[in-house]
Parts: sequence; C-alpha cells; structure tokens
Amino acid sequence: MFQENPEIAKLFPDLHPPFDKQAAVIESNRCLNCFDAPCTSACPTHIDVPKFIKKIASGNVKGSALSILDANVLAASCSRVCPVEVLCEGACVMHRYNKQPIEIARLQRHAMDAFHASGGRLVRRVEEDRAGKVACLGAGPASLAAAAELKQNGFQVTVFDKRPLPGGLNTYGVAEYKLPTSDSLREIELIAELGVEFRFGVEIKDEAALAELEKEFDFIFLGVGLGAMHKLEMPGGDHPGVIDALQFIEDYKLGLTTKISGSVVVVGAGNTAIDAANAAERLGAEDVRILYRRTKEHISAFDFEYEHARQEGVHFQWLTQPVAVHASSAGITSVECVEMEITGDGSLNQVKGSNFHIACDMVIPAIGQSPLIEFLSRCRDLKIDKGRIVVDRATGQTTNPKYFAGGDCVNGGREVVDAVADGKRSGVAIAGLLEVAHV
Repeated sequence: MFQENPEIAKLFPDLHPPFDKQAAVIESNRCLNCFDAPCTSACPTHIDVPKFIKKIASGNVKGSALSILDANVLAASCSRVCPVEVLCEGACVMHRYNKQPIEIARLQRHAMDAFHASGGRLVRRVEEDRAGKVACLGAGPASLAAAAELKQNGFQVTVFDKRPLPGGLNTYGVAEYKLPTSDSLREIELIAELGVEFRFGVEIKDEAALAELEKEFDFIFLGVGLGAMHKLEMPGGDHPGVIDALQFIEDYKLGLTTKISGSVVVVGAGNTAIDAANAAERLGAEDVRILYRRTKEHISAFDFEYEHARQEGVHFQWLTQPVAVHASSAGITSVECVEMEITGDGSLNQVKGSNFHIACDMVIPAIGQSPLIEFLSRCRDLKIDKGRIVVDRATGQTTNPKYFAGGDCVNGGREVVDAVADGKRSGVAIAGLLEVAHV
C-alpha cells in the first residue's frame, strides 16, 4: 500500500490550488453555456463542459461529477494534468471578447474532489455479470478507461501490470505538483470497486504467455505505453549519476529521493524535461539548467510549461549539444558540450572548436522514449508502423481482430486525455462485439 511522504507533499504543493465552494459557483456563473460548445469539441473525451458547469452553478455538484465521469472515468487526473490552455480552455469563446477563458479544469477538479470526498462511486449501467472476458495489458490510463467501460457494461475484465501500483505515468511519471501519487491511486480505486480485477507484478513477456491469454480471454486490449527512455549515446553516458527523467520523477514521487544537492543538467526540452528540472529545483539543487541543441522556438514543451520552469529558477542554454559526461572517483564533474548553429535550410551543425564544459553533479536525460518493438513483435498478426500499433481509429481494433490497442503505444506519446479517449473507444467497441457474440 502506498504511503505519501509528507516531506515530498510539502515540497510540491498544488500548482493550481482548488476552488472553494463560493469561488466555484462564481466562476461557473461566468460560463455562457454555449450551444455546440467549442470547449467540448476540443476535449478528446468530449466532456459536456457547459452541462457540468451549469450543474455546479445550480448547486448540483454530484450531478456535475457524474456527467463528467460518463465521458471520462479519469476526470480527476485530467483536470490536473491536461494542457487545457491548448484544449478546452484554449477553445473557450471568452477569447473572442478578450476576456479570461472559463477555468474549466479547476471547475472539473472541484466537482471531482467533492465527489471523492463524499464517497461517490461509479455507476454500473448493467448490474448483472455477462458472458465475455477481456484482458487489459498495462494499468495506465488507456487500459483503465477500457476496463471501466467494459465493467460498467457487465463484462469481466482483468488488468495486468508488471509494476506494484496501477496508473502508469499518472502514478509514476507525472510531476507531483500536478498530480500526487495518492490522488492517482484514489481515482483508480473507483474502477477497482466496479469489480475490475488487477494482477500486479505480472509481466507478459513471451509468446507462450500471450497464447495463454488468447485462450482465456475473448479480447485483449494493449495499453502498454512506450518503452525505456533513450540513453545518452556518448562517452560517460552510462555513468550511475546519469538518471533518466522518468526514473528521477518516479524516485521522488515514491519517496526514494527526498533531497539533492549541487548542480543538475537536464538534456532535452520537452514537457518531461521541464517536469524533471522543476523537481530538481524544489528538491534543493543549487543550479538547474536545461540544454537544448536548438532554440526556444523549436522546443516541444508547451509555452506555459516553459514559463513555469523559468519562474521556478531553471536556466535554459540554447544551441548546446552534450558530447560527453566526465567524472572522477567522487562522481560526475562536468558535461562536455559543443555549440550548435542552424543553417539556412534548418539543419544543425556543430561549430568546430567550440567545445566547453558545464560543471555539474547530476545529468538527467529527457530525450524521448523508445517504442516496445520487442514486445509488440510477439503479438501475432499485429501491423506495426514506425514503432506504433496500427489500429482502426474508430474502434481501436488492430489488424489482429482479437487485439485492440490505445494510448502511447498507438499515438507515440500524447496526453493522458488522449489515452483515456482511446481506451473508452475500444471499450465501447469490444462491448458491442461481446454482446453480439454472447446473445
């Protein structure tokens, strides 16, 4: 059972504190309750935003939460980790009037927090158990959404995961100030209460294990995410003081790392890199800098994430390419870098003779994750394209009709809400097939 570390909780308070009851009502009354609301269309799970906000305004907070959950079973997590600035809030019509968009995410969180505090439970649409068994591989957002949809329709679902806790990146890889591990697990308890079975510490790693699953279950949903993070392929890149960003985030979220010192270099400039850099600042690093081989205009992180990192005190060093990690018997001493230049056609070149050293004590690579090619190759008759499982986008069904898939293993690594949408879509499709098969 997970025990929250009070030290970590103190270091990582809420990035966006929740509304109190009065503030939520005031904010909900700003909503114009648009017909064909663009905010609903902008949400991958298509939560009926005007509907749930209107219920908050009228004092029906439980009804608000239930309407949200009908579209997105991981709505509490999504209210905190979604890049709403580019999704629902980014589409808010208030922008047309040069006004602040409705704070949809905080209103959604208000409804969900109240639901959890009151002991709310998910509703099964079909009370009796029905014939039909589905295995979900991986206990991340895609599998959780598929499992909840299927169980709410009365089908038997078993979720397998090699780790001891469910939630995938929600539990292990999202910055604590966005989503505490305890809140991720609290939300998943609702899915377990439906009757979904979880088997932890189970890794399906060979064709024999897959064959057994195919015999036992009618369908298999693949929500296996991505593989390990890319390593620094350079001299010294395998030093013990080089810790990939997801491992670093996991270690402090689970309380295994509570303090760091010295200088930290983060390689990469995506959202995960920024999460790791911010965490290093809060854990006590004296200097944290992000190295990126291009310029700010080219980073994959969202603008608001970049601004947040600057406010935290993170330094950015542009047009900088690490080429080696140097160490002594006491640990890492520096990262050797070269200056980069962008040519007229947009290509990158190293500037000859520009080598220099940045003194540091820890290096955190955040340069992307590799696809699970080795595992996916064992799933028979699955079409893979550039490391991603090819699916029918309307249903999530793969080229092997017994398998469905969703989340990062299909989209290459997008948002939690995209994975939830994939999982629910597949859950609906599988439920339809099971109904026909067992009539």
